[in-house]
Amino acid sequence: MSGPAASTARPRHVLDRIGMPRVLGWGYTGVLLFMIGDGVETSYLSKYLGDDLGFSETGAGAVITVYGVTAAIASFLGAGLLSDRWGPRRVMAAGAAAWVVFHVLMLAVAVPAENYWLVMVTYGLRGFGYPMFAYGFLSWVMAVAPRDHQSKAVGWFWFSYSAGYPILGSFVFAAATPALGFYGTLWLSLAVVVAGSLVVLLLLRERTGFAGLAPGRDARSELAGTFRILFEKPKLGISLLIRLVNTTPSFGMWVFMPFFVRDLGFGDGEWNTLLVVMMVANLGALPVFGVLGDNWSGRKTCALFGGVLGAVGCLLCYYLSAAAGHAFLLAAVAVAVYGAGLAGYVPLPAMMVAQAPERRGQVMGVYTLGAGLSVAVGPLIGTVTYGSFGFRGLMWIYAALLLLNAVLCLCVTSPGDGLPRERAMEPAAGEQGAGVPGPRGGAAGRYEDAARDGGGTAAAAETPA
Repeated sequence: MSGPAASTARPRHVLDRIGMPRVLGWGYTGVLLFMIGDGVETSYLSKYLGDDLGFSETGAGAVITVYGVTAAIASFLGAGLLSDRWGPRRVMAAGAAAWVVFHVLMLAVAVPAENYWLVMVTYGLRGFGYPMFAYGFLSWVMAVAPRDHQSKAVGWFWFSYSAGYPILGSFVFAAATPALGFYGTLWLSLAVVVAGSLVVLLLLRERTGFAGLAPGRDARSELAGTFRILFEKPKLGISLLIRLVNTTPSFGMWVFMPFFVRDLGFGDGEWNTLLVVMMVANLGALPVFGVLGDNWSGRKTCALFGGVLGAVGCLLCYYLSAAAGHAFLLAAVAVAVYGAGLAGYVPLPAMMVAQAPERRGQVMGVYTLGAGLSVAVGPLIGTVTYGSFGFRGLMWIYAALLLLNAVLCLCVTSPGDGLPRERAMEPAAGEQGAGVPGPRGGAAGRYEDAARDGGGTAAAAETPA
């Protein structure tokens, strides 16, 4: 082969071909490791607080609700205001520091004292850690990934996130707890979180995230604008509710389902395995729904799979298990259906950015605010209702919320709705075009320049699979 085409053609990296920006590869790896460490506790923490430390079921739920409140604050600030001003890398470093400091205080001081309020305070403040780390990187992804592959790039973010929290984290729990006990395994989780943090801080060199994504904006006006945009762009207000409901059931189920399956005769190891099954199903569905969101319809994907399939999964988690009793395979089917439905919302970030592409930082602040609030709202609903209605009532509440979400999803516009495919792939007004700096410092332009220079990919021009 000869001629200009031969001299300029370069093979695309496998990561770029599957929709994961190669320049962010170490970031995906670091998030995976960090969330493994964060996810070690997921399958057993509520029972540990209740059975080992003597807190009530609702008391354990209250501790995790406080954690969710701080996570909501960190989610909102980390991917929005702070990433705009500090840059995603500094936000991730701050999140890692918060996680490590308050985790050590919880293990060294609060847990040995078996003091309810100290556990609540230290664990609650640790809630600032993982959202700043994870959602800081999500802002990095949204700033770098080409627009027509954002759903896939975000899908791989959630793949890394969910593979760690709680899938591989649960495997670490299962492997380490028999030898170390749960308390010792929590110390092991610290080492894994530190490893993930160092991968990002030492190996991720893509330069967009080293500086503020919108450093010239006034912090107070930017913060006010994040809330004002909900009224200026009503579909973003709807999207905030969608994102809130998205993971509300999962965070509630992880707190209260262990008590339900215990009453059916399931041991701790079986519940741990059920949680892995749920999230493996989620993991397998994420890339599929990312492709559907990019190539079919984001809002229909969210409504049909996130809303309807998720609601069916919630009801199966109660009725199938309650009818069968201690039948692991049927319980596994139920949690797998819910886990797949949980992945149905992967197109949502791209849908939200499409509503106001020139205000990407504020939009991501809204998205991660909803994500963080769900960490608190899920356990809070259970804390308020579990004593009166039990697990069955809780699952009906979650299913109703997800069905409402299905209706709300159809009210939000997907990127490219009503446009030919060629026009849907064009940058929106004010966004990065071919070599034209966008309002966020030209991150997408730098990514495409790197592709042309061999340091990135030609994914922006790639034909979707």
